[in-house]
Amino acid sequence: MPALEDVGELAGVVVFVSEAPFVATRRPAYQMLHVPPPLRRQRQTEVAASMRDRIPIATSRYAADLWARFLDVDVATVHVVYPFAEAAFAQVARTTSPRGVARVLYAGRLSPEKGIYTFLSMLHTDIVEDDPSLFFTVTTAGADKPQGHIIEGMVRAHPRVDLVSARVSPEEMAVLVAGHDVVVMPSNGQYWHETFGIVSIEAQHSGARVVASDDGGLPETQCGALHLVAPDDAEALARGILDALSCAPPTPTQRAAAATCFTIEQSVDALLGVFEEPEPVTPLRMVRELEALISLPDAPASVRRPATTTRPVEEVPS
Repeated sequence: MPALEDVGELAGVVVFVSEAPFVATRRPAYQMLHVPPPLRRQRQTEVAASMRDRIPIATSRYAADLWARFLDVDVATVHVVYPFAEAAFAQVARTTSPRGVARVLYAGRLSPEKGIYTFLSMLHTDIVEDDPSLFFTVTTAGADKPQGHIIEGMVRAHPRVDLVSARVSPEEMAVLVAGHDVVVMPSNGQYWHETFGIVSIEAQHSGARVVASDDGGLPETQCGALHLVAPDDAEALARGILDALSCAPPTPTQRAAAATCFTIEQSVDALLGVFEEPEPVTPLRMVRELEALISLPDAPASVRRPATTTRPVEEVPS
């Protein structure tokens, strides 16, 4: 559409998938909430203002509770629609590791909130430094951003890391994941809380084990091969990797079972179910209804009836 405000003229269901300023719509619009609420006061004010006439849809139960507290609404009014893994992850053929080799993949963006610094610290623990069987792969996802460009230089210089180009399609990503035994998600738990963690379910659909921070929505991504560790703890991450590698790889049956979790069919059905529910009254429309009620003319003064005179009760002689 030519301009953002033109979205307000749409007669059908409007869903904002990314943050957008307030737009007056014919009916309450839906807002996908796939990131945590902002930290800074100015952004908090802006986001809260943009949400005053929108019906929130979170990507996990954790995110629903987080946004309900931020928006000061009942958590029951925040819908939960889980993301899905593309079919390519369940269909890709796995490659076998060479004997005595364990392959670990960090596929998150090169940004602090994704836990890249915890990952780099983990590489310098004695648990990892003294184990030559461990091989680590990191992608350049996020290197196009200023902070990602700086972090890329550090990762590229590390002798234990194989830096590969970021994958740009589900099929390419599925092949990369299927070539590793463990995928790590050391998401930052200090100021950024992963609302879901789609890489976790993609990796489990691909037959890999996942070691992730026990924080945010990551515990909700369990498909049978998820190992949770303390967030922001390099030692815990290192031990979590070894624990995951000590387990047998998921069997074909276990992988097939994992692929039945978080499917596109389940996600679409849940989203359509949200659209079928009665629309709640948003804060903006509640205010408008109250203002309309207040603006109604005063009711006419009631007509007083004349006071009824009562006859005195005659005294009965004794």
